[in-house]
Amino acid sequence: MPVDPSTLSRGQRFGYYTSTLAVRGMLGLLRLVPYEKRIATMGWIVSNVFAGPAGFRRRIRRNLAMTCPDLPEDEVRRLCRTVPDNAARSMAELFSGDEFRARADKWPVTGPGVEAAVEAQAAGRPIIFVTGHIGNYDAARVGVRGLGVGFGVLYRRMANPYFNDIYVEAMLGNGGPLFEQGRKGMSQLFRHLRGGGNVAIAADLYVQGGQVLQFFGQPAVTSTASAEMALKFDALLIPAYGIRQPNGLDFEIELHDPIPHTDPVTMTQAMNDDLEALVRTHMDQWYWIHRRWKQ
Repeated sequence: MPVDPSTLSRGQRFGYYTSTLAVRGMLGLLRLVPYEKRIATMGWIVSNVFAGPAGFRRRIRRNLAMTCPDLPEDEVRRLCRTVPDNAARSMAELFSGDEFRARADKWPVTGPGVEAAVEAQAAGRPIIFVTGHIGNYDAARVGVRGLGVGFGVLYRRMANPYFNDIYVEAMLGNGGPLFEQGRKGMSQLFRHLRGGGNVAIAADLYVQGGQVLQFFGQPAVTSTASAEMALKFDALLIPAYGIRQPNGLDFEIELHDPIPHTDPVTMTQAMNDDLEALVRTHMDQWYWIHRRWKQ
């Protein structure tokens, strides 16, 4: 992906720049709306206006037909509405800064991974929080602050360099450090873990060169990097998720049982299984718009 706008053609620069201006303008207008209405409005707009033309509904249907062929049609239609709504709310929350973070103080942090994370933090043992695109994965990063556990993020640079800048700025507002995927970022991440630091990694995307594992009964190419780093640095590997609550605005932060250290493939499949079980409980909160099963 391009790092510097100078590497792009004039047409690409113009397209990326104008689209970023449009996004900035929309975000600016939304900030004039009270937080609760802002988040709901963003969800409604994307679900009802953009989801069809953007191809989200078509991809949701294709993914569900492959993985859940017995799902009733009325449930498929519901997910075609609610999945884009949740994704849009998450983006609006990311760019709501202090208002989003202020709500985190009342979010419960639950699960068997809580005690394990606190103990590892006290012992100076690094933690890799492995997460997925369910609910709002950034909510987990903000929500665990009350435990005295902070962590950085491994992220993938966006193709649009102008939008990437405001995206990184927004993520830094929720805590750092950030590590960009690539040789330099991985080197920084290794030093961070070696020094007892923590990091969060979203592990439910197609990654070229990954292992072909199972997710929803289908072959899904999955990176084993999280497990490999956990073994290399003796880091605790804890599945962590921010699950949206019925009011559509708040979250419960779930820290699941740490993944036992065995071998990278076994550990990564356990991560997939853990996420799949959670998705089946909250079907409308996972990003079915992703090309997770791309071969």
